[in-house]
Amino acid sequence: MANETTSTSISELYTEIIQEAIFTFQETSVMRPLVTTYNITGQGKQVAVPVFPTISASAVAEGSDLANTEVNPTEATITASEVGVMTTLTDLARESSSRPIAQDIGRVFGESIAKKVDTDLVGLFPSFATANDLGGAGVELTADLLLQAEATLRALNVPKPYVAVFHPKAMFNLKKTLTQAGYNTSASVISPTGENVYNSGFVGSMFGIDLYENANISIDSADDSVGGVFHPISIGLALKEDFKIETQRDASLRATEIVGSIMKGQGLIKDNYGCQITVDSAF
Repeated sequence: MANETTSTSISELYTEIIQEAIFTFQETSVMRPLVTTYNITGQGKQVAVPVFPTISASAVAEGSDLANTEVNPTEATITASEVGVMTTLTDLARESSSRPIAQDIGRVFGESIAKKVDTDLVGLFPSFATANDLGGAGVELTADLLLQAEATLRALNVPKPYVAVFHPKAMFNLKKTLTQAGYNTSASVISPTGENVYNSGFVGSMFGIDLYENANISIDSADDSVGGVFHPISIGLALKEDFKIETQRDASLRATEIVGSIMKGQGLIKDNYGCQITVDSAF
């Protein structure tokens, strides 16, 4: 038969799914490279990250003993759990599809797992130290607000680099301002940063803060969203088992189960190493 399925063709099909899924996951996840990853493969499902306090040094008179200073770190515990997605691909669907079904399934799986990872990580922004809160309901995202965040973190002796993540609709006002409200097409009156936005749509970096957009940040009923400016060490991602694709044949159904999964957890390591910024996210 012309459509006879061999073990070789099935193997090639799922190799394509795996390749496409992993590529899509790595390319779609905005947050994963912006936080600190702890690999706990071969360990338990928890990782306890020591958080050391800030201590002060003082002047000492010659010949005098130094007073003992205790250094008692606290712990930030992150627990990993499973996240997964499954679909069943029938033989008939596989053989009759007019599309490259392997790439389609891989892309959908990669996107779904990446979205879950990002949603869980950006969901930690509201847990940054309350003293570092900036913005507010109806407040537009501006360069001034980013400068406030930069100054807040520097005043706490938080080392650079800093990264910022906001919803694309929150970034709209900042981009509009940088490009002269989007109406002036003369590059000579637009700042280099604004020109980059005008040409590419990406802000890039401002004040030493790398800016990113993430549509997985939720927008509340008042059209506000919570973004963040933070040091990568402020958020931890524990990986028990990285993203993978597995298949299992169901002969009686004449189909194959395709499962994508990841074992991960997330948590704040240093809550004062980040600022949550509440901003308007409506046009």
